[in-house]
Amino acid sequence: MTDPTNTTLPEPPSQGGRRLWEHLYAVIPAGGVGSRLWPRSRRHSPKHLLPLSGSGRPLVAEAYDRVKPLAREVFVLTEERQRQLIRELVPEMAADGMIAEPAARGTTNALGLAALTLLDRDADALMVSTAADHVVGDLPAFQRAVRTAAVVAERSRQLVTIGLRPRYAATGFGYIEAGPETVIDGETAHQVRRFVEKPDAATARQYLEDRRHFWNLNLFCWRCDVFVEELQKHGPDHYRGLTQAVESRRAGDEAGAAEMYAELPLDAVDYTVLEKTDRLLLVPADFEWGDVGSWSELADLLHHDEAGNVVEGMSVLIDTKNSFISVPDKLVAVIGLSDLVVVDTEDALLVCPKSRAQDVKKVVEILGRTGKTQYL
Repeated sequence: MTDPTNTTLPEPPSQGGRRLWEHLYAVIPAGGVGSRLWPRSRRHSPKHLLPLSGSGRPLVAEAYDRVKPLAREVFVLTEERQRQLIRELVPEMAADGMIAEPAARGTTNALGLAALTLLDRDADALMVSTAADHVVGDLPAFQRAVRTAAVVAERSRQLVTIGLRPRYAATGFGYIEAGPETVIDGETAHQVRRFVEKPDAATARQYLEDRRHFWNLNLFCWRCDVFVEELQKHGPDHYRGLTQAVESRRAGDEAGAAEMYAELPLDAVDYTVLEKTDRLLLVPADFEWGDVGSWSELADLLHHDEAGNVVEGMSVLIDTKNSFISVPDKLVAVIGLSDLVVVDTEDALLVCPKSRAQDVKKVVEILGRTGKTQYL
């Protein structure tokens, strides 16, 4: 993957584009813990706060760098308890550059809160939402895709998702099936036929070949008023609760807003709005991208030695191949093993085959169920 710190600026927009750009706001959802990256990702240090891509910058700071050249303002959307941590890691963020949920209540509520908050600032607000925990290369291609999505969302008054052309037959990602092509203000988009859950290997190979299916990046762009209209239509309970919480927050009643927010239904925006709306378009994109969802996926993104190993720390490796070894504070010796994950922290050690890296989440579930919360 190319250098994620590359900050090549996009081409300057046309005069009409400048008017659009005056209303474009970037929102970076930065919630969750990233349980498949335990023991490094914890409640007090979730994965988007960690420098995992090899650049030395936390993932959330990289996400900020990617979208800052594109938008009038950038906001980090997070839960209240992460506010101070993120501010320390992204010091260049504006003083009012954070939208804080009282508590994590799923992406429907988070994006709804962001849309309503931005509408208070700008009745014509256009929002691009990009995750805090992804690794992106080829920034010019990423920025072109966002600019295209913004034009399509503004001119069509529809919701827009950016889909990535599959690079391989991935079984760990969701897919979007694209329908007929449409051209809006010179930009190409597709109607969305359906969302598809993580497929089996044979289906993923078919999706790779048919050119109709795209990886679902959870990378969205829409006018905030359009999203709120669709939320009111398809998620009325979310809409009512969010508008009441925002009204309480406007009145200075943070405690009341938090109480209302905590009662909101807990749903992902895909299920609440995107799979139900008839106002959804897909903009196809082709840039280098990785979802740092597990240790094996992270290993695929980082620099390998000639034996396929990724090593953080001092090590002696004998007949060891295709392994991810992160032991920063002590010497580790590995002999005669392949396809291994070793991650060491001050109070916990993880060892597993790379093929079982997705099961690390089960460790976190067991720790919570058995009361060993000091390790979470």
